[in-house]
Amino acid sequence: MVTDEELKEIVASIAVEHRELVVAQKETDRQLKETDHQLKETDRQLKAQTKETDRQLKAQAVEAEHDRREMKKSNRELGKQIGGLANKFGSFTEGLALPSMQQILRSQFNMEVVSPSVRVKKGDEELEIDVLSYANGTLNEVYVVEVKSHLRDEGVDQLSDIVNRFRHFFPEHKDKKLYGIMAAVEMSNRLKERVLSKGFYAAKISDEVFSIDVPAQFQPKAY
Repeated sequence: MVTDEELKEIVASIAVEHRELVVAQKETDRQLKETDHQLKETDRQLKAQTKETDRQLKAQAVEAEHDRREMKKSNRELGKQIGGLANKFGSFTEGLALPSMQQILRSQFNMEVVSPSVRVKKGDEELEIDVLSYANGTLNEVYVVEVKSHLRDEGVDQLSDIVNRFRHFFPEHKDKKLYGIMAAVEMSNRLKERVLSKGFYAAKISDEVFSIDVPAQFQPKAY
């Protein structure tokens, strides 16, 4: 049989355990609340970071698009500058060739008329000649001169095209013998041989003056 003293001890022990349980429960609740707060804070930070990342990505996309447009614009400008430079250099070469070429055509070939930069149009067709020169009378010859800074195969083809189409654009010269002259600042040996094989005169530059550069046995072709 439990004595009163033992009963008091049991009740006191239960009371202590209850208080400890209440304290432990409160600590658990506090920890849960703290954990919940930390989770909410972490979620808030993640959302903020995601939002900032999205903002940065959008800003980078806008900047990349701007850079792309600027580069495209710069490329267009560069293309214009390169084209302009090429035109200027071409004009410079033609201008360099003209005085000495006039002298060659008049003194060596006895030409009466020397005309630079001749452009003619018939319907939808056009023909452009760097230098056109001719003589009437007993000589009755015409020369077309193509001027290049750096001669390529396309330049030789261009001169061939000019002489082949010439009489269509200049019927008034249909009875004249037609000759071609290729004048270039730089002309490789291979291209020079190709020029000569077509019966065209080759002209080279030395000390800013063009001169005819053909072998002694060269026979020009009259087109």
